[in-house]
Amino acid sequence: MVVGFLLNFLFLPTTQTNFSSKVVEMAEDEVQHASVAIKRKRPSRAKIQEEVVYDEVKIPNQTAQQTSDTKGLLPDEEERRFCWYKKLTCCFGTLCVILVLAVIGVFVFLHKSKLNQLEINQTALLQKNVNLTQQNQNLTTELNQVKKINQELQTWKKNLTEQIESIKNEQNVSRAQWSIDQYCPKNKGRRCVSCQDGWLDFQSSCYAVNDAEPRNQKTWEEAREDCKGKSSDLTVVGNEEEKMFLKDKSWFKDNINGYWIGLRAVKGIWKWVDGSDLTNQSWLEKPATEGQCVTSLQNREWKSVNCSDRNGWICEKKALSV
Repeated sequence: MVVGFLLNFLFLPTTQTNFSSKVVEMAEDEVQHASVAIKRKRPSRAKIQEEVVYDEVKIPNQTAQQTSDTKGLLPDEEERRFCWYKKLTCCFGTLCVILVLAVIGVFVFLHKSKLNQLEINQTALLQKNVNLTQQNQNLTTELNQVKKINQELQTWKKNLTEQIESIKNEQNVSRAQWSIDQYCPKNKGRRCVSCQDGWLDFQSSCYAVNDAEPRNQKTWEEAREDCKGKSSDLTVVGNEEEKMFLKDKSWFKDNINGYWIGLRAVKGIWKWVDGSDLTNQSWLEKPATEGQCVTSLQNREWKSVNCSDRNGWICEKKALSV
């Protein structure tokens, strides 16, 4: 509708211009016709002058009449043009109102959408807050339960500690009594000795030489466990005198190929059971090979053999100071 109106408006001036041009052309045609009529007739001079006057008078009258008619038409055209302007203004005004309403509608729609989204987010956050509050309450309850259990465990620990201390005291008394009986036997009038019966005393140490029968002989690890059960360990030799003492006490017997001592190969190094290295390499010239342990035997040098072999063993522990 607006496009048609604009087209009519654009073509309207052209129509008016054509109309004016036609009026002017008609006037010009009449003038030319009058002139031609004068040239064809060749009357007397007075008559010619009359006709000329008549024609000259006639033509201005016709032109004036045509001009008057044209002027009569112009107000109508201006009125029509004014009406078209008015309609065009109304159309543009209506279009602007529609655009403004559309913008307002879009703004309201976006505002409502944003408001709805905020409400959804608020609802989600409120639900999350409720969940977190519930979780916090659950954790608080669990914490209280854990504290209660911890308190009970502390009570049990205290009771067990007291029981352990009591047992230790009893064991200490028993061990002290056992030590008294072992080192200060009644049959000797409670006269105390450095080593208990069956142990040899040498340089502040006691030695137990276990020359077991073949069926009771042990591997190196088993021999060490046996020594630990006697509050001792496989012997560690610290000097030449101790080495000679052990060599003399490593009695040669049938079915005994040697006695385990506390020396074995660890990562290519000969190490004692107390963690120290063998310092005198002349005592054992054979290189340390993994899985090899050392035995001592009377009248023979130390020998490295497989740790899984079965032999006798020698235990050592500190002597009692009396």
